Amino acid sequence: MKVDVPIPHDLKKVGQLARRIEKGGFAGLFAAETNHDPFLPLATAAQSTSRVDLITSIAVAFARTPMNLAYIAHDLNYAASGRFILGLGSQIQPHITKRFSMPWSRPAARMREFIQALRAIWCAWYEQKRLEFRGEFYRHSLMTPFFTPENVEYGAPRVFLAAVGPLMTQVAAEVADGLIVHPFTTLEYLRTVTFPALERGFEISGRSRDQFEISLQPLIATGQSDREIDSEKLAVKQQLAFYASTPAYKQVLESVGLGNLQEQLNTLSKQGKWVEMGELFSDEYLKHFAVVDEPKHVANQLHTKFGDLADRTSIYSKKLTPQDYYAILKKLTKLA
Repeated sequence: MKVDVPIPHDLKKVGQLARRIEKGGFAGLFAAETNHDPFLPLATAAQSTSRVDLITSIAVAFARTPMNLAYIAHDLNYAASGRFILGLGSQIQPHITKRFSMPWSRPAARMREFIQALRAIWCAWYEQKRLEFRGEFYRHSLMTPFFTPENVEYGAPRVFLAAVGPLMTQVAAEVADGLIVHPFTTLEYLRTVTFPALERGFEISGRSRDQFEISLQPLIATGQSDREIDSEKLAVKQQLAFYASTPAYKQVLESVGLGNLQEQLNTLSKQGKWVEMGELFSDEYLKHFAVVDEPKHVANQLHTKFGDLADRTSIYSKKLTPQDYYAILKKLTKLA
């Protein structure tokens, strides 16, 4: 299993840290789009590394157009000599319409077309094909030599898609190169919903599982003491409650018999009662969604729970030291 780790959004620190992470043997560096741009840290890391994959996990697709992202991804893939992975996600409707002021409708169908449009643009650049993409949501039919990149030796970057529901998961298997499994998942949900949806997508695309990568983002509650672990458990519970308040994610709760929590969490979220939301998750509930243990046991827990399901995993916890990260990598490599 490949192991990826986050890089900070502080551009003054990225280069040095990226070199250290690559030297330590990790497979990839990822940057998320939360309170900073996800592309700039990776552009900086591309200049400081030569082996690791550079991944957006994730960039919000619907906050942009396919043409806009095609240029960004092309430039990053060139800077990284073919090591860039464009990890995309849809976000949810309120963020797209109210934060980004962009259109929202039928997210799975829109995402399928978004990635198809990306590929059509790249084909125009890398294979000199006429750009003539006309879909329901996106239309791209103009590309002249003046606007065509010349540095095309690395071709198109890989595209991973983040998904929770079965429709978006199926889209990933149809048109993307990999799936980024949302942190809000359970082993039961993966086996009963995620993997059957992938199989449906593979059947449509004519591909097999070995032509596709699955990346996990497990939630980890750990620490250097019982007090730190308890603090992290509380933080993870609040994160879970935030995810679970989304109506579209109810099926994940239902996979472990907790579907009744969704409406309660949604109601509390509208009242801004974030602390109370986290309190609805007991320690017993937490075990369905997260790895909870001392740092020295995290690797064994990850392997036992997910070892045969994924090709790569992203590891992150505020309480893990650099030594912990390296120890987890070493142990996971041995267990693989």
